[in-house]
Parts: sequence; structure tokens; C-alpha cells
Amino acid sequence: MTDTLGMVRSRLAELVATPSVSCVDPAHDMSNADVVELLAEWFGAAGFDLERQHVAHGPDKLNLVARLGDGDDGLVLSGHTDTVPCDASGWHGDPFTLEERDGRCGLGTADMKVFFPIVLAALEGVERRRLRRPLVMLATADEESSMAGARHLEQAGRRLGRHVLIGEPTALVPIRKHKGIALGRIVLEGRSGHSSDPRLGANALDRMHEILGDLKAWRAEAAERHRDADFKLPGPTLNLGSIRGGDSPNRICGECELLFDIRAVPGLDIEGALEEIAGMVRRRAAASGVTGRLELPMQPLPALATAPDAALVSALEAATGTRAASVAFATEGPFLNALGAESVIFGPGDIATAHQPDEHVEIAKVETMIAILRTLIEQFCCHE
Repeated sequence: MTDTLGMVRSRLAELVATPSVSCVDPAHDMSNADVVELLAEWFGAAGFDLERQHVAHGPDKLNLVARLGDGDDGLVLSGHTDTVPCDASGWHGDPFTLEERDGRCGLGTADMKVFFPIVLAALEGVERRRLRRPLVMLATADEESSMAGARHLEQAGRRLGRHVLIGEPTALVPIRKHKGIALGRIVLEGRSGHSSDPRLGANALDRMHEILGDLKAWRAEAAERHRDADFKLPGPTLNLGSIRGGDSPNRICGECELLFDIRAVPGLDIEGALEEIAGMVRRRAAASGVTGRLELPMQPLPALATAPDAALVSALEAATGTRAASVAFATEGPFLNALGAESVIFGPGDIATAHQPDEHVEIAKVETMIAILRTLIEQFCCHE
């Protein structure tokens, strides 16, 4: 295992040293092509057939699909190639240099560049001639921003396998459910005027106050109507995150903007919820001489709900001795499940260290993950 861990460390160091930030802010966004080429080199040398998919405009963004073996309904090992931006001043070292500190420390180690060297390490224990079903490695673009890579697969109808393990940071706890996310911006445009006579204008802030009441009522009703006991917060949430409007106490507020987010449990139609909210905005605006609209800064992310008796769920519960759980963060799983797969989130990193300075992954969990992946490859790709 020492030599294997040395190879994992060497490859992880190369991935960490290769920036691949994705961000909704173009000033920080960059291509993931260099990471994809490293993975293509390694998986190509391991005998995989390679397919590069261009998935987005702007900086060059690619998915890599690497396949070993023929047939259908095999095992897919899926990870994303991008990281979030970072502020180097908050780190104790260079974020783009892998260091030995609390395990392996560097930007993207836990979330989730370590996954790809782990997959390669797990392959060292597999006799390729024994494969009865294919093993697919999927490396996606832009999970941390638009999820363009996973959306590309869904839109293309590209089902890669039946069983999908997504190596996001879960501290080796299998995850079969997570909430969906929708971000919304409500913009009201009224008419400014002198505050001494409200009839001179149309106050956008007054109308937003009414909409806030509608949203809070919707939130309370949705929390009661859609409950899922698998989550610590069993209902959907709606957070009122920011409100801005007006410019002076003696001017009627001519424009007001509200930002909110919804975390939807499985079973809540997130598109339908947004249409309900858009209807609130239209009704309040139409009754008051104010124009209003609902904007979506990003496409909604669906919730994930993989069946508790799915084969991969059962296999990971047996391998870890831990019952599959639920989390609040979102993944690419719903897009892959929409293609007929059964996705489980399972990785050696810890979400508590992700997206922050000194992100790291524990060496002991890396060793355990390698062993578990070998067992899964044997079970889902080699057995009849």
C-alpha cells in the first residue's frame, strides 16, 4: 500500500498544481482542459477508451468519459474536475502545492481531486480480463458553478451505466438523498416621486413588503406539506437573503430587489414552486402600478432521492457498516439519475474542510476508499 499511496500522492500533487477554478464570476472562471488532459494521459495508459466532450462556451470546458470493457449497466465512478476560487492569504501554504499537513492539504484535495488518483489506485487490484460489465470513469466540468458537465450528459441522453458512485466529500458515509437548490431574484420597478405625496409615485418597497408576506406564508405551508424525515430539517426552506431598494428617505422607492434561495426536499416540484412565486410577483405588481419579474441567476438543481434498496446503496452500507444518509449540499447525482442510473455520493473527503483554507483529506480514509472501490469493481463489473 505504501507504493500505492506514493502514486496517489504524486498524481494528486499534479492535479492540485493544475488550477481549474469554475465560477459564475467570469473574472475567476477558467478552463479545466489541463486537468482533463492529465486524466486522459493516466486513464489512457491504464487501457481505457477515452471520449472528450466540449460542454460550455467561454473558457474551454470539457467532460472526460473513460471506459474499460464492453456492455451496459456497469459501474460509473464520477467526479468533477473543478474547484471553487480561493483566497491564498487565508492558507498556511500555497493552495496549489500539495503539502503534508493534517493529511494531504491543497485546493481541491477533499472536493474532490483526490478521487481520480484513488480510482487509478483501485484498478491496480483488478484483473481486466475478468470484467463482465464496463467500468466507466466520468470527469465533469463546472460542478462548482453551473453543473454544465452533468447537464450536458442529461441533455444528450448519455446514460453511462446503472450504478453511479460520485466521490464527493462525505467522510466515507454513503449518501443517497440531498435537497435541491433554486436561487431567485425578484425585481420590482415602480415610480419615484416626492415623499410628501405618495400619489406622485408607485412605491416598489411597499409592494415588496407584500411579496415578503406571501413568501413567508408559502414557506410555512411548504414546510408542513412536504416533509422528509431523512433530513435534519425535514421540510424545504426558503431563505430571504438580501433586499435592496431606494436611495433616500424623502423619495418614493422606485426600484427594489430581493434575493432568496429555496432548498427543496425530494417530492417538491422545484419548477412548480418557482412558478408559484412568479405568480405572486405578477399579482402584486399588476394591482399596484409596479412592474415585477422573477429572475433565476442559475438553473435550479434538482433534489436527489436514490432508492434505499438500490444495489449500490446496499453494497456501500455493507462495506462501511453505516446506513445511507442525507445531506444538505447538492451534487450531480440528480442529472445522472434522470438518465436511469442509481447514484450514491461517497468519498474520503469531509465537507467540513471543503471550500475553505487548508482544505485537506485524511490519508487513512484514502486507504479505506481504495479498498472499498476494489470491492465494488469486483462486485459490479466482474461478477455475473
